[in-house]
Parts: sequence; C-alpha cells; structure tokens
Amino acid sequence: MAKHAIVVLLLSIVLFILAQQSSSSQPFKPISSHRAPKFLGGFSTSKPYHDHSRNHNHQRLEWLRQYPYETRYFEQRLDHFSFLELPTFNQRYLISLEHWSGPGQLGPIFVYCGNEGDIEWFAANTGFVWEIAPSFGAMVVFPEHRYYGESMPFGSQEEAYKNAATLSYLTADQALADFSVLITNLKRNLSAEACPVVLFGGSYGGMLAAWMRLKYPHIAIGALASSAPILQFEDIVPPESFYDIVSNDFKRESTSCFNTIKASWNALISEGQKENGLSQLTRMFRLCRELKNTEELVNWLDSAYSYLAMVNYPYPSDFIMPLPGHPIREVCRKIDGCPDGTSILERVSEGVGVYYNHTGEVNCFELDDDPHGMNGWNWQACTEMVMPLSSSPDTSMFPTYDFNFSAFKEECWTDFKVNPRPRWITTEFGGKDFMTDLKTFGSNIIFSNGFLDPWSGGSVTQNVSDSIVALNMQEGAHHLDLRAATAEDPNWLVEQRATEIRVIKKWLSDYYEAKGASLLSNVETGDRATSM
Repeated sequence: MAKHAIVVLLLSIVLFILAQQSSSSQPFKPISSHRAPKFLGGFSTSKPYHDHSRNHNHQRLEWLRQYPYETRYFEQRLDHFSFLELPTFNQRYLISLEHWSGPGQLGPIFVYCGNEGDIEWFAANTGFVWEIAPSFGAMVVFPEHRYYGESMPFGSQEEAYKNAATLSYLTADQALADFSVLITNLKRNLSAEACPVVLFGGSYGGMLAAWMRLKYPHIAIGALASSAPILQFEDIVPPESFYDIVSNDFKRESTSCFNTIKASWNALISEGQKENGLSQLTRMFRLCRELKNTEELVNWLDSAYSYLAMVNYPYPSDFIMPLPGHPIREVCRKIDGCPDGTSILERVSEGVGVYYNHTGEVNCFELDDDPHGMNGWNWQACTEMVMPLSSSPDTSMFPTYDFNFSAFKEECWTDFKVNPRPRWITTEFGGKDFMTDLKTFGSNIIFSNGFLDPWSGGSVTQNVSDSIVALNMQEGAHHLDLRAATAEDPNWLVEQRATEIRVIKKWLSDYYEAKGASLLSNVETGDRATSM
C-alpha cells in the first residue's frame, strides 16, 4: 500500500506519502497517491529503535511526572447520535487539579483535544498548557481520542479495527461529542458548571479544537488551534502547498541540496531497475529487509523530508525522532558536504540519516512501524479526512504528481470496503466560504501557524475578525508554540506565547464580566484571581 506518511494530521496526525514508478526508457512517473495525508503515521524505525522507543516512553513518563496528574476513565457511548443500546467503552483522560482555583472562584478548565495517538505522548509534548495553568488557576484535562491509545471500543484494538462496521464510529464528530460529554459530566461532578473551558489542540487536535468551538460554543469559551489545516480539503487551498513548503524549507538552506534531492528520484528508479539493483539500494540505505520495490524506498524518503519540515525546530527535540536543532540545515550540510565523486543516492543516504539515525545507535532501518498507535488514521483518511496533495513540476523537489481521487477511492475500497466522502468534512464544519462563515458565526479562536510547517498552507493565516485571529511565526514549525518553554527559545517564540496568553486572558475577562465576576491579572505572567 502506498501511503502518505506525513504527520495527524494527524495530524498525528498522525499522513501517507506518494508512491511512484517508471519504465526503464522513460523519466520517472509516480503512480497515484492513494492516501490522504496525515500528521502522524507509520513512522519508519530501526530494530534498535524498538529499544529506543522503550527509552523514549520512559523519558515521556519522566517528563510527565513533573506535571502532577491522575489517569481516569469515563464510560462513553459508542454512538452519540443514535438511541440504540450499543456497547459503551472507556475513554482515558489525564486530569490535574493541582493548581485549580476551584468552582468558587470560577477556576478555568484547560482541555487539550486529543489527537490520533496515545494521549500521554501528546501531553508530554504540550508543555505550554501545563506551564500556564498555575498562573491561571486552571484545571488541566487531556482526553484521549476514541480508537487511539487505551480508548478502544469493543474491548481491544484488534476488535475495534476489525472491519468497516466496527470502525464506523471513528469520526471527528463522534470524537467532539466524546469531549463535550466528558467535559459536561466532569463539570457537573465537581460543581463547576459555571467554570469556563478553554480548548487547545495541535495539528488534527487543533482542527478538533477549532471545530468544537464552532459546533459546541456553549461548552467552551475559546480555542487555541495550533498548526490546524482546516482548509486542506477539496478545492479550498492549492493541493501543491504542502510539498511546495517542504521544498522551500530545503531550498532556503541550500539550493544544491534541493537540486540533489530533486534529481535523486530518477536516480533511485534507475538503480532499482538494474540487475540486483534493489539489493544494492537495500545495502546503501541500510534497510533491515530486502526492498520489494522502489516505491517502498520512495515513500520512506518522502516521509523523512516531510516530517523534517514539520519538526524543523530551532533547538534539539525528540517529538518524532531525536533530532538536532534546525534539522533540515543539518541534512543539507550532510548532503552538500560529501566528497567530490559521491553519487546522488549516496549523498541522499547520508542526509536522511540525520532523521532516522541522528543518535548513531541504529544498525538498520525498518520501512514500516507505528510506535505511537496511529493506525486508525488509515480509516479516517479513507472516510472523511480526504486532504488532497499534489506536487508541482517547478517549485517542488518531489516528483510531479496530481492527486488521483479515483485511485484513492479504489484502494480505500480494497482496504476497508468503504468509499471516501471528500465533501463531508466541509459540509459538517464549513467549506469553500469558510472564512466568511467564521466571521459570521464564530468567535474566540486563535489560529497559530509556523510558516516552515507544510501544513500552514492549509491553515487560517489571516485575521478573520477581532476575536478570530491568526498568529504567525515566520521561522516556526509544527505547533512549536504548544511545546514546553526552553532556554533556547528565540524571542519571536516567547512573544508568540505571550500574545496567546493575553488573548486567552481577554476571553476569560469577558466571560467573568458577563458572569458578574472580575479577573485581576498580570499581563506578563497570567496570574489571576476572581471575585464576585
């Protein structure tokens, strides 16, 4: 299966990549890309990286220990939009009451809309919410998205992912209903019905946060939607935007690096057509098993370049893979720094090692693995999250490609016996005239974007109204603002977060004023208190 392994969305989001082929006598021609993109997908990991993955999980838990929270479970309906007596399931959520000022002071509730993966992983990578909660006197809640992590209907992932019938309840609107029912129940149990809720989310989670603010405005007073490509649907934004931005991220570092990668696709196909060519490519790229075809290697490389653009952070990180700061710069340094006479494919192999083996601990690479539990996105991409991607011949370093919906539909039927509904999301949440809809019917949403992030091409990047604002970072990558603060944060990132805090405080001030309460706050720190 040819997959976009782009991170949903999730983006996780969790997002499948171009599959490509050619004949020996013709230039490289990619076959159709059958998957809509996702934020987080089948991450390629090495066998030694399974050990690293365990270490990474340990580091994640160590990171989370600095934020006191409990793990709880809430019994959810399988189908919120039916009155049939169907099985229920337990939705996992993380909750911290450590700094909550309580219902008497109308203490706010910060809710992160869970993405397409294990909720602990997202909680560990959303330090911004944890760090600002004390100054707001806020409760923190991280509900897990149904069909991911431990929140599995039908008792297990095997049963939940069994067929189209069991997967049919994996939709965005069911997930939003989960969040709304959980929040309502939690507030009632804590006598906190009057406490305001602020939503947060990144990538697919950011899309959910924005959509929830629009669909359930009585549940939450505002939403911070970071790197949320809610416009990346049919006929709304140019489908070439994603790969153009990835390509520009490389070109801005080095034109020769860009050109080497652009030339590598034909070189790869040519090598694969030789006698023992697949074996040679397997050895050159240090793969753990023999290549079955060149498509596998094309997808693996495409995935790396796309993820590198998403996590092109200005400091070292291990969100997807352990990476240095400015990782694309390092990739291009490796590619350009090879000795004269080094082949194009050898240069690319050297460069891509920055993504797959920055630690130097990897002996060989697996072409497909999913350590974060995002396989459910395959279903979401084949039903409602149809986000077309294309690659232009001039501005992209990737092979020219036009999204082929017929081929996409055919593969979805083969995999799941289901036909995609490319217009359902825009019918449910807003489509071609979405900006007007936002201005007319919406309020209190921050769309934050980093222009190095390829998903920014499908995001809201202009102010819509006084209360629906776009906060953009020219040098920012995928939901960088939601990550924990570090000593290495550039000034523009510090300012971005400070602006977000000020906007959130205004939402709360307006709410408290309407309730006859007052918000006494320090604009710089977010310190707050209420009085009736």
